[in-house]
Amino acid sequence: LLLRPLRSWAFRVLRRDGPGSPASCPGSQGAQRWAWPRDKDRENEKEKKSVVCVEGNIASGKTTCLEFFSNSTDIEGLMYQDACRWGFTLQTYVQLTMLDQHTRPQTLPVRLMERSIYSARYVFVENLYRSGKMPKVDYVVLSEWFDWIVRNIDVSIDLIVYLRTTPETCYQRLKMRCREEEKVIPLEYLDAIHHLYEEWLIKGSLFPVAAPVLVIEADHNMQKMLELFEQNRHRILTLENRKLGP
Repeated sequence: LLLRPLRSWAFRVLRRDGPGSPASCPGSQGAQRWAWPRDKDRENEKEKKSVVCVEGNIASGKTTCLEFFSNSTDIEGLMYQDACRWGFTLQTYVQLTMLDQHTRPQTLPVRLMERSIYSARYVFVENLYRSGKMPKVDYVVLSEWFDWIVRNIDVSIDLIVYLRTTPETCYQRLKMRCREEEKVIPLEYLDAIHHLYEEWLIKGSLFPVAAPVLVIEADHNMQKMLELFEQNRHRILTLENRKLGP
């Protein structure tokens, strides 16, 4: 719910304060969707563009209405009902769509993504395995596929914006928005996801963190969150300011 206004706000600011409209950013016309850039092209693109991944628990404030999730609702619902049967199927699909998002041609100077290929592996796949709902063979297959992607394809990111919420807040928001596929999600699941995010992004004890982390406390109402987004505008949209660290 909070990522949609963040995306709209970022788009307005980019149009007002800096370059990046599709007409002024060459290089995307005629590009193949899966044509990954050569190394020297990656370096040049990184000087002009950046990728920002918005991470957080279910109902932490992100929107699930982004284009690449538009066809995944049925799979998500099946996974929540029977994670042992559908967990591997969903995570395979998520890894594919995340790879697509990371590698598609970029025109605007900042790309905002909901989650990333890293959280798919480090949080959601990890949770399925730890909770006993994913067999070791499925876990190994997804892990090795992820490791190959990271080694061979440019899926680098420049900033992680972590919308940090308590599981209880997520649970209340989840109940309020009444999405059919989420009605079966228990508080215990949100708690497990929260702890994995904390291990990964706050404690740094789980897996490598792929980019600097900007933590935004997100238990607040919509108005307060918009104020926090505005306060962090330069850190989110300006690459130079991110070099100062989280």
